[in-house]
Amino acid sequence: MSFPAFPQALRRCLPLLAVLLALLAPQAFAADPLQVPAITVTTNPQGQQEYSVSLQILLIMTALSFIPAFVMLMTSFTRIIIVFAILRQALGLQTTPSNQILVGLALFLTLFVMAPVFDKVNSTALQPYLNEQIQAPEALSRAEVPLKSFMLAQTRQSDLDLFVRLSKRTDIANADATPLTILVPAFVTSELKTAFQIGFMIFIPFLIIDLVVASVLMAMGMMMLSPLIISLPFKIMLFVLVDGWALIIGTLAGSFGTV
Repeated sequence: MSFPAFPQALRRCLPLLAVLLALLAPQAFAADPLQVPAITVTTNPQGQQEYSVSLQILLIMTALSFIPAFVMLMTSFTRIIIVFAILRQALGLQTTPSNQILVGLALFLTLFVMAPVFDKVNSTALQPYLNEQIQAPEALSRAEVPLKSFMLAQTRQSDLDLFVRLSKRTDIANADATPLTILVPAFVTSELKTAFQIGFMIFIPFLIIDLVVASVLMAMGMMMLSPLIISLPFKIMLFVLVDGWALIIGTLAGSFGTV
């Protein structure tokens, strides 16, 4: 093996080495009784299983990788960011505001909208778990209740029925018994529909301005001049005069019914 190819081959072996270390770690700790086992599962007097701190940290670090998907697909973020993107396109501004500003605004508006839901999760699931009043499985089941209530309130019945039918599940008695594996795609589908409906309503006044400007330029014989150059200042002026950001943000926040 040549020297330049060695780092690449080493990187390919890293997953295998990690698996071997994970398999050999319990034996290494068991060989020395003075070491604290990294992975242990014990059964408490109530019959529930308790995991060691190292294993809990491993599970928490693994769960952190799902936070972006959780934020985008189980909260109000999807509707908000799509409406902002359509608004920027309607104004004719390609890069202003920038993607970073829109995503940051959407994140904080999501925190504002989801604050009541997060408060319920904190009071009913997180705090009892941190105070060792309940175990992790019960905390997760309690945390699902406010999130499912929020998503069900925003999900169309037709979309929910579609994914229930696709899953071929016949044991779901009502909407509250819908598992997250079915509820999340139905919720995202409904959010996409709602976001596009709001975006359509936003697009209409700016489209009218573009049509008027294009008609005036055609009547004046200025066919070589792009209508977008002339209509852009008028669209920005209209958006500022009607206090567009407050209207759109207020409408988005109120459309979820949680504030």
